[in-house]
Amino acid sequence: MSIKTVNIPTPSLTGFTLPINAAAGALLGYLVGTAKHNPLPGVVLGALFAAALAFVLIRFAPSRAAGRIAGAVITGVLGAVLSGVAGLVFGGIVGLVLSWLAYWLHSSDYRASVPVYATKGDVLWHNTFRLICGLIFFFLIAPIVVVIPLSFNAEDFFTFTPAMLALDPEGYSLKHYQDFLTNPDWLRPLKNSFIIAPFATIISVSLGTLAAIGLSQSHVPGRRAIMAVLISPMIVPLIISATGMFFFYSRLGVFLEDTLHFSKDLSGYIKVILAHAVLGIPFVIITVTATLVGFDRSLTRAAANMGAGPVRTFFKVQMPLILPGVISGGLFAFITSFDEVVVVLFVGSAVQKTLPWQMFIGLREQISPTILAVATILVAISIALLATLEMLRRRSERLRGMSPT
Repeated sequence: MSIKTVNIPTPSLTGFTLPINAAAGALLGYLVGTAKHNPLPGVVLGALFAAALAFVLIRFAPSRAAGRIAGAVITGVLGAVLSGVAGLVFGGIVGLVLSWLAYWLHSSDYRASVPVYATKGDVLWHNTFRLICGLIFFFLIAPIVVVIPLSFNAEDFFTFTPAMLALDPEGYSLKHYQDFLTNPDWLRPLKNSFIIAPFATIISVSLGTLAAIGLSQSHVPGRRAIMAVLISPMIVPLIISATGMFFFYSRLGVFLEDTLHFSKDLSGYIKVILAHAVLGIPFVIITVTATLVGFDRSLTRAAANMGAGPVRTFFKVQMPLILPGVISGGLFAFITSFDEVVVVLFVGSAVQKTLPWQMFIGLREQISPTILAVATILVAISIALLATLEMLRRRSERLRGMSPT
């Protein structure tokens, strides 16, 4: 018995590959032309160059690797002639994109992810949907990515200087990072953030994990209503929560200072830590509850039959299996506390000034470029934490017998 294969015809070079490549080149040419204050010539020249590049690569460079390198070199050299080192880098990237697009179109790779029986409309919608997703991802990430090179600006500006755009080494400096690591105005808030966030995380993880385990029991009355109340800090606008916390914790502060004779500074730290813990508990409840969905209850019953008490069963049987969810919730709670600024403005004082509070002051009262360096560091920390979350998610799925996706 022979297996019948379906051969996908090669698209027309002049009727399909070249026009689409020309359209992509026109878009890139518009961006370059706008930067040069000549958008229309940029569109025309970009379209012609992209079509010519695709024609040359398809006809004379059947090897994709060699063709992409050649496209990057050609476009990079052309960019270097127009704009120096910056043009060389940007041109090389553009050449890689246009050469990849030419081979992707002409080899019918755009149909690789759709069934062989898909119509032209299905293929068009599939690739359009992927393009839309890519554009959404770009517009979400671009504002964050722009901050990173700006943090190395040698000048005290929030914009790209001509030296930076020309990739001149003189236009870049680490002085904003040096200011962040040596200036007491920044070191004190950084210290406060690393004091408040860990304590708030410990409280959030402890209370949130216990609440999630309790609410996962089917015999708990009104557990849906209780769950709604516990996760309400995620839903209620933060300014409303901050206002309520201000009135509540002001009375708590009076009690701590007048009755228990705590110092005003210690009372302030306690109030901010408890307020941030309230904001972090919903994240712990949600992640731990999601982990408990696949938990095998027979394991706890077996431990009880073997004579283990509830506490021993929790730490020896249940906790190791739900640990990825607990750590994930703790990381979310830590990020929430570390990045929060509204509640600490209402509840805390100048002594408890955190890093986001200092950044807010730097934008409102004095334009400090050090904010860009701090933002870059926070982005790096967030990426590291998100990577850790992804690793924990995959581990949790393996423990529950699922295949990581």
